[in-house]
Amino acid sequence: QPFYTNTPFGVSLAHNGNLNNTSDIISGLLEYDHRRINTSSDSEALLNLFAAEIQRSLNGRPGGLESLTDEDIFRAVERLHLRAEGSYSVVAVITGWGIIAFRDPNGIRPLSMGSRVVNGFTERVFASESVVCNTLGFNHDGDVSPGEAIVVRMDGAFSSKQCSSDVLHSPCIFEHVYFARPDSVLDGVSVHSSRIRMGAYLAERISKEFPDHGIQSVIAVPDSGRIAALELARVMGVPYREGFVKNRYIGRTFIMPGQSVRKDSVRKKLNTIEEEFSDKVVLIVDDSVVRGNTSRRIVAMAREAGAKKVYFASCSPPIVHPNVYGIDMPAKSEYVAHGRTISEISDAIGSDWMIYQNLDDLVRACKGDVETEFSNFDCSCFDGVYVTGGISDEYLDRIEKIRSDKAKESASI
Repeated sequence: QPFYTNTPFGVSLAHNGNLNNTSDIISGLLEYDHRRINTSSDSEALLNLFAAEIQRSLNGRPGGLESLTDEDIFRAVERLHLRAEGSYSVVAVITGWGIIAFRDPNGIRPLSMGSRVVNGFTERVFASESVVCNTLGFNHDGDVSPGEAIVVRMDGAFSSKQCSSDVLHSPCIFEHVYFARPDSVLDGVSVHSSRIRMGAYLAERISKEFPDHGIQSVIAVPDSGRIAALELARVMGVPYREGFVKNRYIGRTFIMPGQSVRKDSVRKKLNTIEEEFSDKVVLIVDDSVVRGNTSRRIVAMAREAGAKKVYFASCSPPIVHPNVYGIDMPAKSEYVAHGRTISEISDAIGSDWMIYQNLDDLVRACKGDVETEFSNFDCSCFDGVYVTGGISDEYLDRIEKIRSDKAKESASI
């Protein structure tokens, strides 16, 4: 990304999310809009869908680029919402005309905006996280609303419109669990505060279920588990210790293709500080557990470093359903929680016991005490409820085959 098309006027588009009806869009673009898509990318399909709807708004009107109005763009986005299914936060540029930003009616993926005044001219920025505004010296003005489209013209003129009558704001809860930086604010909620509350609620759960735990120290899996682990330790009255040192030049292990590659990467990514484990009962805290490979290796490393007992806590519930809204998770059958009880998962990763965050507590943690703009989160990877609807068993079976290790290894040959 970004993808580009010449017609009309030269449109570039980048998007965060995942379309669930890409093949239908591609077929429709060829049949009704006479546009052939060169790849299977949903971003290219979304670009051409947007461009086709802009052409439809113009309806043969003469005058070229100068004749294009903000209202033409809003009508194009309105029709795009009716044709596109899934999650999409979009930033597009029409060459020499302006910038357009819009978000799907459920607001599943984040889209923040900011502004600053330079020599009397108001500059605008759009990004997935508010932290971009902070680091570039922009004021964070909030978020593009679900279903909303915003137009910023070359002369700085700003306009916006709600382009959907079917809005149900349901941001992805996994942004707070893992993806977002802790210094970001998503839809009015501080990610840092969300993770603090995750730790507090998890501490209460541990104290209730394992009152005689005997934990001597709490150790986080860096980095996204650290904030929750610090608060968990504080609430439980147990020392927090740094027990793992992270190699920052290794990527995310849960999306790496191939089991052997992932196992090797975990060992290269983390190294233990032995004195923090030697002859101790430790609780290891991570943001989530997907395949379980990282967790299994971490538990083994803790034991190799001399831990007497190793307990494991996840700041999120068991992941048991595929994410279809833009997170490249593995096939469902490869999740460590697939078909297993909590006790069996603990056995699979080699811990003495394991505990997960309750989903209600996770939602409560991510909503916080502030008045939020949304009714609920998309929690589909935990509860299997897909907020957009229309996710058939056939679709889930298809992505199961595409995302499996076997399919990825075959594709890499």
